Amino acid sequence: MSKAILALADGRFYIGRSFGAQGEALGEVVFNTSMTGYQEILTDPSYEGQMVAMTYPEIGNVGVNPEDVESRKPYVKGFIVKEYSSIPSNWRASQTLHEYMTAHGIVGIEGIDTRSLVRHLRDHGSQEGIISTVSDNPEELAARAKLSPGLIGRDLVKEVTCQEPYDWNEGRWELGKGYKKREPAGGGKKRRSKIPSFAAPLFSVVAYDYGIKLNILRSLAESGCTVKVVPAWTPAEEVLAMNPDGIFLSNGPGDPDAVPYAREIVQKLIGKKPIFGICLGHQIMGLALGGKSYKLKFGHHGGNQPVMDLTTRKVEITTQNHGFALDPDSLKGAAEVTHLNLNDHTVEGLAHRELPIFSVQYHPESSPGPHDASYLFQRFVKLMKEQRN
Repeated sequence: MSKAILALADGRFYIGRSFGAQGEALGEVVFNTSMTGYQEILTDPSYEGQMVAMTYPEIGNVGVNPEDVESRKPYVKGFIVKEYSSIPSNWRASQTLHEYMTAHGIVGIEGIDTRSLVRHLRDHGSQEGIISTVSDNPEELAARAKLSPGLIGRDLVKEVTCQEPYDWNEGRWELGKGYKKREPAGGGKKRRSKIPSFAAPLFSVVAYDYGIKLNILRSLAESGCTVKVVPAWTPAEEVLAMNPDGIFLSNGPGDPDAVPYAREIVQKLIGKKPIFGICLGHQIMGLALGGKSYKLKFGHHGGNQPVMDLTTRKVEITTQNHGFALDPDSLKGAAEVTHLNLNDHTVEGLAHRELPIFSVQYHPESSPGPHDASYLFQRFVKLMKEQRN
């Protein structure tokens, strides 16, 4: 492996070894505290514009396989690890992490003190950085990173949303069988395939794609929904003409204030149908209700964030990936805060006081992470059922 340098905008730099693609990667450097699931992290569209440092020390030891992806391609700009394991040990692996990153042009660096890097980011905040395998001048790299525009004000949703509507009919994965498929009309008796199936849908949902993860779609489908995925800019009138039972607002990257068209669309949908939002969809919902957002110092990225459901007083361990949050004071009178992060007391969920609308900042579909919050999909189904009746 050749030499690689990670340089931050504030001048701090780390020298390590390259893996993955050769070249340079530029983006906001954040850290993820998950112990597993690096492939799902790499393919999470919410990481568009960012480079991820993993806090778990050894990465790559289970390789990569074609099933554990969360989108059509990786979106992480660069990957930072303490130790890269070049020999995968997993029966599902079809290639190494190095091969996968090389094929998709993702620049990586290993062999650096990631504990030092994470402490620095916690103390000084997430910031722009460059990983380079071609430059030997950290000062010059840091100067270039300092000139990077960052995430504030940039519309990254347009980089990750689908370009045309499509239907989704796949359920969750089963060991040894793969992903479930929707039963054909008339039941599953005629099915000869060994592919597992799941029941016919009860409700129709239109999902706005701000960078949607596949396991969200699988969770909606398994909850009894047909799902039509539409691009982020799809007019509200077009969606309402489909007459769905509910509308879903997906996760996605970057600054919610940078996608005013999404806020304006959601404002036209409020009061028309039940709405459920996750992550960026939660933030856009808050903005549509008159709230304000702000950037967190280093964000929440990982599968171990404690959140309290204020309606039940139960604590969930959640998966999160976001760098912005909603200002609770700005939401007063429009919505009530339903979930709270127990680490920093930031808003993790909200609900309209009268309308069938709710959202959460975290990821109930996990991938990777705990399943504590999977009940939220059934909460959405319950709202649609009540509105139908």
